[in-house]
Amino acid sequence: MRVLVTGGAGYIGSHVNLSLNEAGIKTIVIDNLTLGHKELVVSGKFYEGDFGDVALLEHVFSSYDIDAVVHLAGSTDVDESIEKPNLYYQNNVGKTLTLLNVMKKYDVKKIVFSSTSAVYADDLEGEVREEGRVNPICPYARSKLFIEQVLGDYREAYEMQYVVFRYFNAAGADPLGRIGEWHEPEVHLIPVVLDVAAGVRDHVKIFGTDYPTRDGTCVRDYIHVMDISRAHIRALEYLSKGGESGVFNLGYGSGYSVKEIVDTVRRVTKKEVKAIPSGRRKGDVATSIADST
Repeated sequence: MRVLVTGGAGYIGSHVNLSLNEAGIKTIVIDNLTLGHKELVVSGKFYEGDFGDVALLEHVFSSYDIDAVVHLAGSTDVDESIEKPNLYYQNNVGKTLTLLNVMKKYDVKKIVFSSTSAVYADDLEGEVREEGRVNPICPYARSKLFIEQVLGDYREAYEMQYVVFRYFNAAGADPLGRIGEWHEPEVHLIPVVLDVAAGVRDHVKIFGTDYPTRDGTCVRDYIHVMDISRAHIRALEYLSKGGESGVFNLGYGSGYSVKEIVDTVRRVTKKEVKAIPSGRRKGDVATSIADST
């Protein structure tokens, strides 16, 4: 099997790409390195470029016998999406439509798409099932949900089969240390808290301490990035065996609050971690926990 991986130089994408190759799946990676890093692409054939570049896509699809696409590229920052919605609709919607249309032209009918748990309504209680009500509250999440709906239309019209993964919160790294999490700037909670413990940062901000949760801070379902990677292998196997298109949560079904993450880092590292309470961020929901049954 040969797979095109978009965004394969990013945090999740690089781990997915590594796992695919270790499973014997050949990959072609496209990444424009706006957020990704070439050093993280340790397997497969790499093309530096934009997944919305028709000429590049035409070259790749005409040069290789592509069996499926794993689409991880796009813009992912909630705050930025609120400030620059045009960027998010252009990157996440417009360019994805370009990709889908090139796939259609070359008769590639299998795609695994990375969506987000942020599509769910923020008033859902308990663990969220895939059938739960969707009501995204930021442009980033709206752009992801729109492509989910587009994929349904492409399935009906063009027999394109898909797996949509609604990621909860990715964490961790390759246990052998070959690649890892590398964001500039780093905004994810766990590496930021570890930076404080290591003395790289002075403090971590806790955005909101008055949420209706057990300690007032946001609760999230953290899933190891290697488990996310393995899920993509299973998805490709599932589609190759004729599996029905569908939407699937990627999470563990258990949640941890921001304060609990900070306290855990303090306990494990035996370092003082300065945490400063701050106001809520627009676009954040109180609790996000997957039902993955």
